Amino acid sequence: MRSALYNMRLPARGCIDRGFRALRGSAHMPDAPADFRVVCRRLEQAYGRRQWHRWGSAVSILVETVLSQNTSDRNSSAAFRKLWRTFRSWKRVADAATAEVERCIRVAGLSRIKAPRIQRILRAIRQHHGSLSLEFLGRMPPDEALEYLLKFDGVGHKTASCVLLFAFGKAVFPVDTHIHRIALRAGWIPARTTADRAHQLMQAVVPPDIAYSLHVLLIAHGRQTCLARRPLCDKCVLQDLCRTGRSAVT
Repeated sequence: MRSALYNMRLPARGCIDRGFRALRGSAHMPDAPADFRVVCRRLEQAYGRRQWHRWGSAVSILVETVLSQNTSDRNSSAAFRKLWRTFRSWKRVADAATAEVERCIRVAGLSRIKAPRIQRILRAIRQHHGSLSLEFLGRMPPDEALEYLLKFDGVGHKTASCVLLFAFGKAVFPVDTHIHRIALRAGWIPARTTADRAHQLMQAVVPPDIAYSLHVLLIAHGRQTCLARRPLCDKCVLQDLCRTGRSAVT
């Protein structure tokens, strides 16, 4: 029987590309940079080069990214470590009492939502594939792999893209809180663009071969320079490419 979790469809890439090109030529998106390679090179000079390496199994990355929703990296990492130390396998997490899982991940917040969500995802993977593994996603084209992951309740573009980028090095571009904030301030996406829509727009223009390095470098930039409350525009290497940065020094 097909699970109720499997009910979402990913927009066709061609539709995303056409929509982005239309925005680029409109007054709603005047400041999108012509070349994200320039952005990446400047960030590399500021923070160092970033080479792709596998961060863990696809299932582990999926669980950790679900835990990271609406909380800090520190809290989600602490919750993930406690969850793994307690159960030592995803099969045990899937089969455990939900209250036990909830206690382990309480530090990540929203544990009453995240615990059953994680268990439903794990059980659905096992039901449809006979084991708790997502390694088959590595053999799928990125669009198909994204579509598969987006069918799970609680898995959005950021979570799905993180799995594909960090587990398999696929050419996808997750948009987290830092990148969303930077893209809005820089004028790379229209004002009031949602995170999911930002993912679609950025995915359409970021060169595939720099997706990983640009992603992790922008996160570093968001943590160290383009801060949420008081961005350090006078120290920003992207100031001339940023609408907010240019206005801050004029």
